[in-house]
Amino acid sequence: MKVKKYLGVCLDGYPFVAVFLVIALLSFFFKSYWVAIPFGILTLWCIWFFRDPERQFEGGEHVLVSPADGKIIEIKEVDYPYLIQGRALKVSIFMNIFNVHVNRFPLSGTVLETKYFEGSFMGAFKEKASLENEQMGVLIDHKGTSILFIQIAGLIARRIICRVKKGDTLARGERFGLIRFGSRVDVYLPLNSKIAVNIGQKVFAGHTKLGEV
Repeated sequence: MKVKKYLGVCLDGYPFVAVFLVIALLSFFFKSYWVAIPFGILTLWCIWFFRDPERQFEGGEHVLVSPADGKIIEIKEVDYPYLIQGRALKVSIFMNIFNVHVNRFPLSGTVLETKYFEGSFMGAFKEKASLENEQMGVLIDHKGTSILFIQIAGLIARRIICRVKKGDTLARGERFGLIRFGSRVDVYLPLNSKIAVNIGQKVFAGHTKLGEV
């Protein structure tokens, strides 16, 4: 498990929880309730935002699960943006600030390459955010089939966390990273893949069937 959690909260959230909690407690101690109350609420919100529920999925070895919680906003045939050439089926998932933000491997495989791009921070729901926003691409090999998925920062998201590197092998549904405070994940699949979701559908990382290769 690349992303660790404790008491149902991923450890990446604990610095935020700790800061807000300390401010809230100190403000309460010094009877500055007008500060203590909002920071107490922020503490609870951070615990909720960085929640990391357990997920289970049963399916064939070539079935993909969603790498992120959110809503399907795009399904179309496009060119691969980088790391691999040719045409692909692109499935885009928009994550708002209310979704679980831990990302999971959509399919078991070995990391072939990763590529990070600096970029802008426009709204992740915009189509051109796929190419212009800050992002981290991960190309994996699944039994001879290449699959590319990309973590994309959004308008509010300013921190992409990806804890895999070339040569790592992960199982389907295993945690590998997260994007803080609203973002997007694009998945690029071979053209002969079967897509099992529709635009507007809500999906859950490690649980919702995305398709099959």
